[in-house]
Amino acid sequence: MRYNICSRTWDQGERPVHLTSISQGQYSISDDPDAVITTVLGSCVAACIRDPKRGVGGMNHFVLPESPTPLSEQDDPSRYGSYLMQRLVDDLLEAGANPHRLEAMVFGGASPGDSFYNVGAHNVAFAEGFLADRGIEIVDSICGGRSGCKVEYWPASGKLIHTPLGQDGKA
Repeated sequence: MRYNICSRTWDQGERPVHLTSISQGQYSISDDPDAVITTVLGSCVAACIRDPKRGVGGMNHFVLPESPTPLSEQDDPSRYGSYLMQRLVDDLLEAGANPHRLEAMVFGGASPGDSFYNVGAHNVAFAEGFLADRGIEIVDSICGGRSGCKVEYWPASGKLIHTPLGQDGKA
């Protein structure tokens, strides 16, 4: 595959792939077989959730599990897993996904050093608990470690490329 920086597509023979890059506090869904959603994670977590029969899926990227205090109207809820996980599931259902067929993959949650509050581990635990509470099976998960990762996800097919970054990784 070759990346074309002008069109932000991957050329795979005659078939371009449509790239959506998300960052902290964002999510994206698609049923386009040529769509790829990508992000780079450290202690943040990305959940990739899809309905394999319907061919629709999405990815989110959250910073913290949930707000420690009630949010005011001025607060931005998008940094929290409690908001982004629910938004991703709701939008998938609105796009025709069946809640009984949803499957998930979870990535990220690195902890670059020894800290009292390991936010990466808390993020992973939140994502796993959220999915378990809703009966969504986790079919793949690479979490933790000392370094981040890059995730490239084809939501329609479920294909995923996980690339470790930094000291733990090879990239």
